[in-house]
Amino acid sequence: MNTRGVWVQGVLAVVGLVAAFFVWQREPEGIPGEVTVLDVSKRSLQRVRYEDASRTAELYRDPNDEETVWLQLGTKSPPLPAVTTPEGVADGGVADGGVADGGVADGGAADAGVPAPPAPPRQLRGNEMAKNLFARLVPLKATRALGELDEKKQEELGLTNSPRKLTLTVDGREQSFTLASPSGTSWGSPYLRREDGRVFLLGPALLPDLENASSRLVDRRKHTFEMGDFDAFTVFQGKASRAFVVNGKPPSPVTVAPQGTPDKQDEFARNWFDRVWRLVPSELLGKGEEPPGGAPEEVFRVEFRKGEKQTGFALVARGVKGDFYLRTEQLPGWAKLPSGVDTLASEAVKVSQGH
Repeated sequence: MNTRGVWVQGVLAVVGLVAAFFVWQREPEGIPGEVTVLDVSKRSLQRVRYEDASRTAELYRDPNDEETVWLQLGTKSPPLPAVTTPEGVADGGVADGGVADGGVADGGAADAGVPAPPAPPRQLRGNEMAKNLFARLVPLKATRALGELDEKKQEELGLTNSPRKLTLTVDGREQSFTLASPSGTSWGSPYLRREDGRVFLLGPALLPDLENASSRLVDRRKHTFEMGDFDAFTVFQGKASRAFVVNGKPPSPVTVAPQGTPDKQDEFARNWFDRVWRLVPSELLGKGEEPPGGAPEEVFRVEFRKGEKQTGFALVARGVKGDFYLRTEQLPGWAKLPSGVDTLASEAVKVSQGH
């Protein structure tokens, strides 16, 4: 082989290597998890909203604290029933000269068939899973791109008139997607239709958290600190109060003693405090939401300290209807407590006054 042939072979080899490099670097369409539906950065994604026929779930960052994520849960009113005319033809719920069925007519009497309006959305603090959901959505990816499908195929996939929607707010602009799964199939790998009509197949792990937001994405912690992260607490009940010192940290034994006599353990106070510490709410109310009947009345309060610094509190109150509620420094609002708190409330008198 002459010199020119060797030179040509070398050039071709270099070109081949360069081409192979760019093919390797290119994002191949159709490989699981590698199809980009919406290219969005973490900083520009502001809100995530999921909805179906009956409920909504919306995630957004606290404007004053980027590390805090809020979850807003809401419900939708069921559609009004259609009104049937004497001829047996449904008129879409409007009768009597244009007065919508479900409105107020006939002297102001409301139609008995009108569904109750939905409760106001409930704002709750999002947990770590809620925070991580933002990272999983930037950029929004799918396992496969199916392109633009005809109406018949979209109907087969369940995309026609689907009530399921995913809306991402990016730099103040909403990007909406329709979600669906074929009839008779699982909801594990849903189909997504973009605003431009292109259809994608999503992975199985993206939407279950949003669909089950009330159980998966809510931060249910009463405190962000643990037993052992404070060395004293004070019990307030009415005008009485009493301070205690705490020693030990689980799994080691924890002792409680009056601040005035720290070498004299108080088993009654320790057992009472342990039950207060382990209170588990049965329902979390939203930010700014009051219990039925209005704000509850304080029964007793426990304040936690580490040295001279207050680390948190637990306030137990009784509602107008007799139910007990809890407030802490971590909960965004009131939390309803299960039955059995009456004993704790009565024993708080003994703990705060000395038994």
